[in-house]
Amino acid sequence: MTDTAPLLEMRGIVKSFPGVQALSGVDLSLRSGEVLALIGENGAGKSTLMKVLGGAHRANEGTIAIHGRQTRFHSPHESRRAGVAVIYQEFNLVPGLTSVENIFLGREVTRAGFVAQQEERKRAAALFKRLGAEIDLAAPCRRLTTAQQQLVEIAKALAFDARILVMDEPSAALTSHEVERLFEIIRDLKRQGIGIIYVSHRLGEIFAIADRVMVLRDGKHVGERLIGQITRNEMIEMMVGRELKDEFPPRSVAIGAPRLEVAGLRRGRVVRDVSFAVRRGEILALTGLVGAGRTETVRLIFGADPREAGEIRLDGKALAIRSPRDAIAAGIGLLTEDRKLQGLVLGHSVRDNFGLPNLTWLSRHGFVQRRREREDFGRYVNRLKIKVPNQEQRAGNLSGGNQQKVVLAKWLARNCDILIFDEPTRGIDVGAKYEIYLLMNELAAAGKAIVMISSELPEVLGMADRILVMHEGRVTGEITDARRATQEQIMELAHA
Repeated sequence: MTDTAPLLEMRGIVKSFPGVQALSGVDLSLRSGEVLALIGENGAGKSTLMKVLGGAHRANEGTIAIHGRQTRFHSPHESRRAGVAVIYQEFNLVPGLTSVENIFLGREVTRAGFVAQQEERKRAAALFKRLGAEIDLAAPCRRLTTAQQQLVEIAKALAFDARILVMDEPSAALTSHEVERLFEIIRDLKRQGIGIIYVSHRLGEIFAIADRVMVLRDGKHVGERLIGQITRNEMIEMMVGRELKDEFPPRSVAIGAPRLEVAGLRRGRVVRDVSFAVRRGEILALTGLVGAGRTETVRLIFGADPREAGEIRLDGKALAIRSPRDAIAAGIGLLTEDRKLQGLVLGHSVRDNFGLPNLTWLSRHGFVQRRREREDFGRYVNRLKIKVPNQEQRAGNLSGGNQQKVVLAKWLARNCDILIFDEPTRGIDVGAKYEIYLLMNELAAAGKAIVMISSELPEVLGMADRILVMHEGRVTGEITDARRATQEQIMELAHA
């Protein structure tokens, strides 16, 4: 840390929405050259606080000062002009434009009324050199990897001469190697005196990169510590407001006969001759590096993609699955990796989302029985502890954890025999994760067969009975006793 005076001070920030008190007098400070980790459960107020800082929301009360000078932001443009850049989890890039065009979009470098393309390319190249990155300046952003798109966002921030950089779940879709490279860039930005607010649910990363951690709970600032003065358990307890002895709940389930069996699944080079079975009461983990073919495999099972070869059996009976409709009718449910794009209709109410896969039994004579829909969904709101002011709330307004619970509710209502969880806790806080783990254990105890895809190895080791590791579309290894496995074993098979 280079300066003693705060680079940023937010004092007494209050923000409310209809029926929701999102922030209640929150204070936050940030120094130049510091990484402040901002953590809390879903719905704790992290995103709202950052949107106030980024000018997307206007606070009802409170003050913001940068370099000791008090200011108010009425728009994102004003926030950027003051030196604040927010990199959201969903990148703010135009896919069809190049990295250069995205960096200078809306503030093009011009000469005599024309865009000075060579000058823009020169400046963009200098920005990427500053980040130690190689980017194809002529390629549209849709062709760049997630890590490269993130670098474009960081370059945009530097082009604005940002002194305060907010990174919201920056590692969510990155490989372990890409995360290490991101950390190197963050350390370099620190040396340049840039203050960074790092929002993440991955506690291990916080210990690796942050100088200080600040915790929000229910819209309130509940504490902060220097990173060397707090343990992982203390961090979790501050977040959830109670003692959480174990991250993974204990489970003792009698595992029965095979329920779902797949043999010789194939689709091009992304899924190559994949065979496995998952048994009654079992949680089978599919893991491996990004691009290993895990999601592609379960999409074939669910009928979301056509398979070139392979058989699928449920309780010994062959299934002819050609579409998700066939899979759902057979008793297979898929919680997709991307709940916002594939799991929910964000513009519709949570009640509508619950009802969509359940219309056959919620309807009579072609009309939806709204009362029954409300009552049935209400039971799942209580059972899953979904934080929602009312059933007409738009799904897009919920926190990530509560969105995941709505997706869970609609599949639980189908009473599926086979449940496929693709990255079930991505972007979800520790407390909500624990609740989902408990639910998975409850479903297994009820005789369901569960396939879990996860990139988080502690989650794989903590929840699975058995582990299948994939690499380049093939199953490269099986670990039959997950409780005794190690991360090193899994990584060795993932690189096979």
